[in-house]
Amino acid sequence: MRIALQRVFGVYCWVAFFAIAILTLVLVLITPGMGARRATARAASWSYLWVSAVRCRVLNEARLPAGPCIVVANHTSYIDGVVMMAVLPPRFSFVIKKEMNTVPLANWLLRRIGSEFVERYDRHKGALDARRVLRAAERGQALAFFPEGTFSRERGLLRFHNGAFSTAARMNWPLVPAVIRGAREVMPAHRAMPVPGSISVDFIEVLQPGGADRHSANRLRDRCRADILAALGEPDLA
Repeated sequence: MRIALQRVFGVYCWVAFFAIAILTLVLVLITPGMGARRATARAASWSYLWVSAVRCRVLNEARLPAGPCIVVANHTSYIDGVVMMAVLPPRFSFVIKKEMNTVPLANWLLRRIGSEFVERYDRHKGALDARRVLRAAERGQALAFFPEGTFSRERGLLRFHNGAFSTAARMNWPLVPAVIRGAREVMPAHRAMPVPGSISVDFIEVLQPGGADRHSANRLRDRCRADILAALGEPDLA
């Protein structure tokens, strides 16, 4: 009986997700202005969390700088993007793996809210994408990254890609590590059906780049990863 109820709830969540996603896509297609479109997507994300019985808490939100900055978060579940869209102000643009550009509907929605797509496997294309992200930063665009680039079934923190940290170092912007907890339990990597639960996003100590060179970016990456790993309390999978 319990398994049957979980499946019914899971189907309900997916129906709600697609209904909200399609409505959001229509709204962002007709809404002028990037800020208004992102505010629409943010409201839709909170709506989905509410209808799917996911309680989301934001901790230490005051640590987010008022000006341009970069936020990086651990990645544990497909629901992480929805969660971060809900909790971050509309001034943030998300840097997303290029594979999402091939997902029907999602690619249109993500493009309309100013997301940046980056190549993870082709070094030449990845370098071109990194320069495009840097140009977005030079326009004053706050950015959000999942520096692991993906997530695994196994609990723990994967190695970090350098993009977020190179951008922060080049721009001399503050970098804010964020720890997502509970998303893996709400929607594990091995299960298609979500379950009700609690998720928290904790913004931990703000980091400042020590320079604009590659070594400074690497040090920033290592410090950020160590801080997230300590706050997360999961194994190191790097």
